Amino acid sequence: MSASAEGASARLAAHVAGARYERLPAAAVHAFKRALLDHVTCAVAGASMPVSRALLSYFQETDASRIASVIGSEAKLSAQNAALVNGANTHGLDFDDGTTHGSAHPSGAIFPAVLAAAEQHGAAPRDVALAAVMGYDVLIRIAAAMHPVTAKKGFHNTPLAGVFGAAAAVARLLGLDAARTNHALGLAGSFAGGIRQYLDDGAEVKRIHPGKAARDGLLCAELARRGITGPGKVLEGRYGFNETHVSNQLDWERLFLGLGSRFEITEVYFKPYPCCRHYHAVMDGIRALKEEHGFGPQDVTSLELGLYAVGVHGHEHKHFDNLLDAQMSAPVGAALALADSDVSAQKFLEDSLARPEVRRLIGLAETRVDEQCERLYPKRRSGAVTIGLKDGRRLTARVLDPQGEGENPMSDGDLARKFMANCEPVLGKQRCDAVLKRVWEFEGMPEVRALLDLLN
Repeated sequence: MSASAEGASARLAAHVAGARYERLPAAAVHAFKRALLDHVTCAVAGASMPVSRALLSYFQETDASRIASVIGSEAKLSAQNAALVNGANTHGLDFDDGTTHGSAHPSGAIFPAVLAAAEQHGAAPRDVALAAVMGYDVLIRIAAAMHPVTAKKGFHNTPLAGVFGAAAAVARLLGLDAARTNHALGLAGSFAGGIRQYLDDGAEVKRIHPGKAARDGLLCAELARRGITGPGKVLEGRYGFNETHVSNQLDWERLFLGLGSRFEITEVYFKPYPCCRHYHAVMDGIRALKEEHGFGPQDVTSLELGLYAVGVHGHEHKHFDNLLDAQMSAPVGAALALADSDVSAQKFLEDSLARPEVRRLIGLAETRVDEQCERLYPKRRSGAVTIGLKDGRRLTARVLDPQGEGENPMSDGDLARKFMANCEPVLGKQRCDAVLKRVWEFEGMPEVRALLDLLN
């Protein structure tokens, strides 16, 4: 075992328990607000999706609690059930934030758990901000340390790392000491689960994975608070996570990289397109070529998409039997980038994909592993595209960072526009303006419900 692995779980727990809002750098606090705004955007927009409606219908029949808000609804549920539904809302359109290094979606695991617990316990906005920052820190560190080993084994990193992050976040919110925080992480290890088999048939369980992590992480922290113990070496132990899920290949150095000075929430990406992040660079490249050379979709005769192996396998399919199938398909995303000026969630629906020109472009697309993209991944989520035209030209673009991360970030204004475009039709302009004000001034609110009451 690496020397860095000794006491790893306890060290991570001490990092969480010892954190204080006053010690957070301004960049981390601002990154929290950006992540919160994007979370709200995705949760409101995703609340109308069938999976979210089915979950809410079930819990409204079985849960008489009126503790925690369900975003996009007037309903209130128990904290755990609200966390589950809100997590599914957040991931309902595959529009939520993520981490390239860990190939996971933090928002739907962390914010639903923290906000539900905050409502239940009356936590102050600054405590919520600190808890979310620490939840992101644990989730992304574990995801990055285990990726791509877990993904290649068929695990979905969001629920695997997400339950640890949610447990850490709620433990921080509840003020647990280092020992009980370590028990919360230890308990989370037995709740960690989620596989990528949904890729083969577009199964809707993927939508639930972040909510599952949020619910289970919240529960682990509450159980630890009440004295229930988890293994003290959940990551590094003989039968710990490193052994059971990562084939003894967990990157301990990455787990602790800049611990206490480098906050992972500052590195998350945000999505301009509601589909799998793996091929966003290709879509950016297509749109750049269209703008530079002025061709239309009718001019395209061939379409070659270059990605890294994780982005190709499971995402090269050309069928779209349901929404998730379409959102997980690189050929579909590329075809829509060619056919439309803006690639919104509505473009992935059946009527849009039935357009003859879109179907033709999907059929043209060939997705392959690009050697340069493979070398760069997972440090950079790059893509390459080559388009053949009727006039004989072959146009090529290579994008190192898709819009929303690295050297190609989305600004605060971009995130605000994404929020307004997706939420104004649901909430109305007046409420949306109020939400923006409260997100950017979050630490000054009297209580968290001042924001949540605007989102139903």
